[in-house]
Amino acid sequence: MKLQQVLSVVRKALEDYHMIDDGDKIAVGISGGKDSLTLLYALSGLRRFYPQKFELMAVTVDLGFQNLDLSKIDALCAELHVKYEIVKTDIAQIIFEDRKESNPCSLCAKMRKGALNEAVKAAGFNKIAYAHHKDDVVETMLMSLIYEGRFHTFSPVTYLDRTELTVIRPLLYMHEADVVGFVNKYNLPVVKSPCPADGHTKREYVKQLLQQLNRENPGVKERMFTAIQTGSLKGWK
Repeated sequence: MKLQQVLSVVRKALEDYHMIDDGDKIAVGISGGKDSLTLLYALSGLRRFYPQKFELMAVTVDLGFQNLDLSKIDALCAELHVKYEIVKTDIAQIIFEDRKESNPCSLCAKMRKGALNEAVKAAGFNKIAYAHHKDDVVETMLMSLIYEGRFHTFSPVTYLDRTELTVIRPLLYMHEADVVGFVNKYNLPVVKSPCPADGHTKREYVKQLLQQLNRENPGVKERMFTAIQTGSLKGWK
């Protein structure tokens, strides 16, 4: 997928769900993975000509793993003229050494989001952009069906009452395969997650299940996404 195509898809999501207002200060949560780097690149490109003017920064919550090298992401941000902040934490030690969590993902996500929100708030920014793409939307819905017994997924735009921050998801219409193609085409500096739980989660299981369903029933992911859009889920109208 070429940059112009990515910008078009992202812009459609921004406008369909009114994600950006004039004067917004938007922080992109950077994990180092392909999705967040694609989002950063896209918003940086849109910033030049989007009708609503907005400020951009990138934030990575460093969980404390020893072998995490963010130097190439730092260089990318400098190239894009985007301020980059790395928030140092001891989350990895707390979860894997102190608490020895058998199911670490939920607590880690809460602590990571808390650290991110605090840093964004301290910087004076009012919105956070998460890099959830179309596959993430459907996978989250399927996880809710399987493990919680309810039809639910995250919203395109979410207002966080406690922090007075707004979360936006501009990659909403991008397929994961398109993200992979874009990252490879533009040689973005993806950093592999050093987390020992990476690739061994319920989400990974649901991802594999959904891929199998889509192979056996071509187009099922698109139909599920349509069901989410046309259903009664909050924030999707």
